[in-house]
Amino acid sequence: MGTTDFSQPLRQSSKGIIIIFAFNTFKFLKRFFVAFLAIGFSLMKKKTFGSLSVTMLLLILFGILIIILVIAILKYLNFKFHVNDEDFHLSTGIITKDHTIIPKSKIQNIYIKQNFLQQLIQVVSLNIETAGDKKSEIEINALDKSTALQLKQRLFDKTKMVSQVEEDASNSDQVFFKVSPKRLILEGISQNHLRSFAIIASFVFGLYYEFKDYFSDLNLRSWLESLLQFEEESLLNLVIANVILVGLMLFGSLLFSVIKTFVVNFNLEVIENKKTIEINKGLFNKVSLSLTPSRIQNLVVKTNRVKRYFGLHTLSVKQAMVNVKQRKNFVIIALEKLQLHHLIEKLLDHYTLGPEILKPQGFYKRVLAFRIIFLAAVIHMPGLLVFGAFFLWFNLLWLPIIGLYIHYGYKKAYYSISSDFITVGSGIIDTTTNILEISKIQAVKFQQNIFQKQRQIASVSIATASKTVVIPYISQLDAENIHDFLIYQVESQAKDWM
Repeated sequence: MGTTDFSQPLRQSSKGIIIIFAFNTFKFLKRFFVAFLAIGFSLMKKKTFGSLSVTMLLLILFGILIIILVIAILKYLNFKFHVNDEDFHLSTGIITKDHTIIPKSKIQNIYIKQNFLQQLIQVVSLNIETAGDKKSEIEINALDKSTALQLKQRLFDKTKMVSQVEEDASNSDQVFFKVSPKRLILEGISQNHLRSFAIIASFVFGLYYEFKDYFSDLNLRSWLESLLQFEEESLLNLVIANVILVGLMLFGSLLFSVIKTFVVNFNLEVIENKKTIEINKGLFNKVSLSLTPSRIQNLVVKTNRVKRYFGLHTLSVKQAMVNVKQRKNFVIIALEKLQLHHLIEKLLDHYTLGPEILKPQGFYKRVLAFRIIFLAAVIHMPGLLVFGAFFLWFNLLWLPIIGLYIHYGYKKAYYSISSDFITVGSGIIDTTTNILEISKIQAVKFQQNIFQKQRQIASVSIATASKTVVIPYISQLDAENIHDFLIYQVESQAKDWM
């Protein structure tokens, strides 16, 4: 493996033209996806779109692809980077030239990823991110892996991570955790499927209303009625039809969760070095990233009743990041309890709960009740319009849901404060534990609305560079004491927040 001289301006691999072209083509198709569907339906029915024939449409599409290719070539030629002792320099632009300088000391994250196309042509992309705005994220789309690793180490050689990188490089890597296909499937099965259900439902209904006229031509309703032998006056058939529909959507949600979990976390492994942890995972989009304790803002632990039965726990690591989509990669799933505790101790030195585990005031139950009843009322409005008075029977299902929501919402809410850490629990279906290091706190807010003030209740909002955690509905005196204590601790400690 040769050594690359990064002090001279360099271009990425010429394969970068393929990557840029493919990425821009995908963005173009995604932006005009609905238009392409409409054109496709029109061609299926009339063989023309407006006054344009199929041949003319193909020629227009070919011309657009040629323009995208020319832009990709120009972007490749004008993309140059180099590194000196203190900074990373990048020159980009076709008509308007940009020159970006990032001090090494301000680099927050460097991670390597590889999508399906990059795997085929054997290149990787390297992302450089600071804690600034979106313009501070740099992506080099096509480097061979050895060059990417050299550049990563070169960029870290003036940061706080230098000693850790060098020390870890001198030690053999140890695979601490590697997920099995069985645990991946169990993780997918035990997910909270409400989110998947909502995604599928919104996509299906959105697609239906976008092309309602075309679907009506297919006579899907008549086909469904004949399949179920549907009689308009039969309540039983109406119930059966709805049960089948809901069952299919729930099965689709389950399948979607399992496939998504398997694809995103395929071949997940956690490599433990002396002072850092490396995560590698992904099927179509492979990622490789390092976790360093000094840069971690929060840890979030999630589980639920089903996950606990299978011995599954999820650890999310929160850092100050620009790319919100990349945050999902800082997640380690399917951990056993002992593995979870080991990683927490590794990433947060000497983590402990406070001397007491405290609960919100009883008024918090009323707040939870208001939230779930308001949601039920919002759902009832369209339900009554569509199904009429028959929909009121669904209240028999809502009553136990409301009771369980209030019970578990209050049961899982707690907080604990030690001299160095804050632990906040929450959740309804999932049990969520947020862990914050006091030295990383950016802001503390005392919050009290008019209803809280009448009852001498308040909330405390605690913000780090990655997320905000709220201690809800505690006594006003406790909230004031916590606010003052955290402000004092942050101002008196000399630790950096990253």
